[in-house]
Amino acid sequence: MADIGLFFGSDEGNTEGVAFRIEQCLGEENVDVLDIGEATQLDFAAYDKLIMGIPTWDFGQLQSDWDDFWNDLIEIDFTGKTVALFGLGDQFGYGDFFLDAMGMLHEVIVKRGATIVGHWPIEGYEFDASKAKVEGEDAFVGLALDEDQQPELTNPRIEKWCQKIVDEFNLDITIKRL
Repeated sequence: MADIGLFFGSDEGNTEGVAFRIEQCLGEENVDVLDIGEATQLDFAAYDKLIMGIPTWDFGQLQSDWDDFWNDLIEIDFTGKTVALFGLGDQFGYGDFFLDAMGMLHEVIVKRGATIVGHWPIEGYEFDASKAKVEGEDAFVGLALDEDQQPELTNPRIEKWCQKIVDEFNLDITIKRL
């Protein structure tokens, strides 16, 4: 078993693709990738370090597998767990709801005791509102990706964020370039 459990939900494959790029960057020997559509509460118990990936759908909605798992999620005790988040959204098509699902996920797991790492700067994005913005800071609660409008920035952002995660998870890992 790896040190990090990475849980993702994906309907069209973008979030899944990012999950596997993060695994590649951190090293597959260090990360177990799990589809939230097939996960159970017990799967979370196996890891002290977690990465969770969620896309925002339409007008600030949860991805379908995360939505199905939501009632299970709110029962998980995240005390003692360090969690990094990444989210996908469309900042121009849905600028009023950019990364809202990541913000909703953040809210739930913090209430359940999680320690959050991996904040990401809002610089370089254009949006009107986001539940994923850290209150009082110019940062998101996790890595912000826009595969619709800025796909060319995804890999460099993942690499930079993965280095941040390695440092904040206090791991002895050399990240691999994508």
